[in-house]
Amino acid sequence: MIRNERDLEVTPEPSNDDMPDMGMARLDPTASRLKYRLERLMLTPIFRFALRVALPIAVVVGGVSAWFSVENNREAFNLMVADVRAAVESRPEFQVKLMAIDGASEPVAELIRAELPYNFPISSFDVDLSEMQARIGGLDPIRSVEVRIRQGGVLQIDVDERKPAVLWRTADGLRLLDEAGVLVGPANSRGDRPDLPVIAGEASEDAVAQALRLWSVSGPIQMRLRGFERIGARRWDVVLDRDQRIMLPEKQPVQALERVIAMAMAPQVDLLARDLTVVDLRLPRRPVIRMTDQATQQMWRIKLIEAGLGTGN
Repeated sequence: MIRNERDLEVTPEPSNDDMPDMGMARLDPTASRLKYRLERLMLTPIFRFALRVALPIAVVVGGVSAWFSVENNREAFNLMVADVRAAVESRPEFQVKLMAIDGASEPVAELIRAELPYNFPISSFDVDLSEMQARIGGLDPIRSVEVRIRQGGVLQIDVDERKPAVLWRTADGLRLLDEAGVLVGPANSRGDRPDLPVIAGEASEDAVAQALRLWSVSGPIQMRLRGFERIGARRWDVVLDRDQRIMLPEKQPVQALERVIAMAMAPQVDLLARDLTVVDLRLPRRPVIRMTDQATQQMWRIKLIEAGLGTGN
């Protein structure tokens, strides 16, 4: 019996290439969802930053905080820091050994030394330059000051000292003022500073500049000048010896004083050598002269004699 040709065909056996590779299937990333998600997270910048930076920092901070939470550990750490700081601050290169003061007179320098009672040597870490500069700058004779530590362990103090310009007479005594009317310090007596003019009166300290201009033109009468008195906080009176007074106007007082001095120096007039008490220039166009009582009586006697109404006695 002849078989069908289709029955005679031989079915080929499957080869190894046609068999599924079980190992490759296990390596397929789609086989593990967790691994896939982790790989996706690693592609996220925020997750990488948190894993590589934030997490280590958190671990370190947590460990340090846990260590410092123990009181004995804190005390030991503070003691170690104090020892290290003391060792550094006590080194010779950080020691201030001397104090140098430049630009100040000897009385002002002594005042500064009294204000800063430091025992040298002292560590530069214990010197508060800002606080020291504020204390020195608060002294009356000091206009400005610069404090620094220069090489060699020297505390350098550069002072711009106020220069006394006038003597200010008050109810509490004499005071020294500079050209701006700022207090410089006390004065013991007028004889200590005969080179300075004396001012007094209401708000005279606010008009020091004008008083100095009057002083600058009063050269011919300075030997007789006793001072300048401020009247009503508006104008000046020039006070001379022999109880004489020049009453200056509120406006242009310097020019008015120059006119009086010119009349005083003229031989034909010699105004201030006469028996008068007041030269009133408050109204520049109508100057007034007030004579002494004796001179007034003598004038009236002369007038009576000229009128034939009296005698020379």
